[in-house]
Amino acid sequence: MKISTEFKRFGMAAASVALALVTGTAVAKDITIAIVAANMEYPFNAAEVRGFQTQAKELGIKSIVLDPKGSVEKQGNAVDDLITRKVDGIGSILLDSVVAKTWIDRANENNIPFVSVGVQVGDPEKVPLKDVYPKLTALVTRDDVESGVIAGQMAAKFLPKDRVAQIGIVEGAAGVAAVKQRSQGFEEGLKKAGAKYKIVASQPTDWTEVKGETVCQNILTAHPDVDLFFAQYDDLGLGCSRAIRNMGAHAKVVAADGGSRRGIDAIKAGEMAGSVCSKPETMGRLSAKALYDAITNKSTVKAQLITYKQVGVTKDNLSECVPQF
Repeated sequence: MKISTEFKRFGMAAASVALALVTGTAVAKDITIAIVAANMEYPFNAAEVRGFQTQAKELGIKSIVLDPKGSVEKQGNAVDDLITRKVDGIGSILLDSVVAKTWIDRANENNIPFVSVGVQVGDPEKVPLKDVYPKLTALVTRDDVESGVIAGQMAAKFLPKDRVAQIGIVEGAAGVAAVKQRSQGFEEGLKKAGAKYKIVASQPTDWTEVKGETVCQNILTAHPDVDLFFAQYDDLGLGCSRAIRNMGAHAKVVAADGGSRRGIDAIKAGEMAGSVCSKPETMGRLSAKALYDAITNKSTVKAQLITYKQVGVTKDNLSECVPQF
């Protein structure tokens, strides 16, 4: 298993494209790669897809986009359809980390490279992130445990020091590996920072701002003295901050998978305390490049883990996070 970063990957990109122009332009034009989104109603998903398409265009290859609109069944059917159509490579923002193994296996049987965009394949409680599913070409992602750690250490700065703080967690959707990983990392970060805390509630959502608001309303109704919410996605944090304002509460909000334009604006306005800057377009670009490399060079190492550096942002360092969604 090979681990790369965006800097290493893009450091070779220009040379790879130049070589393609000299030796394989005709071949490149015949290459078609596809990405199966999770739900493009989510700005984060849309940004990943945009990066994928942009990179494909720059490489001189064709790209297909399919949107299952949040349905695991439709996502599986989309992958099957692409295998039948014999596309050259498939990327997907997987909705179910475990079920997806069967789709990847089928693609592998048909010699079609498969890249998972932002989602670990397999049970995260049994398999560490660095243990990439062996039939994957690559897992292109941020380290969600690390994201949680950064959020936890940041959150500790906003907690009361003279008592045990009450924390609510606004989770993503059930079945997604990142949900458990971010929660695990968040508590690791809190403990590293020496925080005294109690998780009083942790509830799942469908990743939407509306559901984030509803969950925070419910938690605040049951636990009005919550000091801080950990939202596992920027939109959840935005919805949660609205619930806090509407209910006259004083809880802080820290988000993982942050760095959206609206999220950065919310930090500027003091509506959110901070977030972990995510780069969905970068992940989309790296995914398309990983597929291109596997298609044009059959000796490309499989089961690569391709990541990028993450940073926590507050009002003090907003310039370190350029929004990509």
